[in-house]
Amino acid sequence: MGRGCTRALEPKTKPRRMRRITKRSEGAVWRFVEGRENAPRKTNQIDSIGMDEKKISELLEPYLGGERLGARQLEQVSAYLALLLKWNAKMNLTAVREPEEMVSRHFGESLFAARLLLKDTVVGGVIDLGSGAGFPGLPLAIYAPQIPVTLIESQNKKATFLKEVVRALDLKNVKVFGVRGEDFKESAELVTMRAVEKFEQSAVVASGMVSAGGRLALLIGEGQVGRVALSGFEWVAPAAVPKSAARVVLVGKRVGESS
Repeated sequence: MGRGCTRALEPKTKPRRMRRITKRSEGAVWRFVEGRENAPRKTNQIDSIGMDEKKISELLEPYLGGERLGARQLEQVSAYLALLLKWNAKMNLTAVREPEEMVSRHFGESLFAARLLLKDTVVGGVIDLGSGAGFPGLPLAIYAPQIPVTLIESQNKKATFLKEVVRALDLKNVKVFGVRGEDFKESAELVTMRAVEKFEQSAVVASGMVSAGGRLALLIGEGQVGRVALSGFEWVAPAAVPKSAARVVLVGKRVGESS
């Protein structure tokens, strides 16, 4: 058979290749280069976090008020959790070590705040001050991928982790800045803060980032509510985090011009 015949039998289009969105095998999520289809993920990701996406969805349900995350969002939460577990074994990102507890305490609380702050609300942008391991900023970005989210983390290793998660999850709406909050000069309609050092001082810095008419959301313990003494804000009653004895989301709206 001649060369011309051989070529006639070749397929007109090449099969689509797959690539993974993280260089590491742990927590790797594979995707077609063309299109948005996801190939079955490697089983080592499920093994590394000890649960599948159905279990993650069940754990998150109480925090979402009956709402459920979409398939793509659950994939991102699963991949994020796998990366968090891996990096947390080498550096102190969170004192919580058990995957299910991470889902409930970190992802659950953050997604409760996301639903409270972003559902049926138009927000031009979010700044998360002192992002640490990415809470609540990254879950907010997963919940509302149309909203730009800025993560501010001054510790270089934590900022590097955040950038890896953003890259691996393909979160195009997220930017990470490895600077101190005092040195960040931009503002946003919504500023969030959770589990930061020097709470009172950091709250003042966060308040200065809130644009006129914007909101400041603090994910804190009930005992910290009385320590919030910020002028220029109207505060609403704290919203209790589900399945928590003492965690709340405290939201204040800036009145007048931002400083």
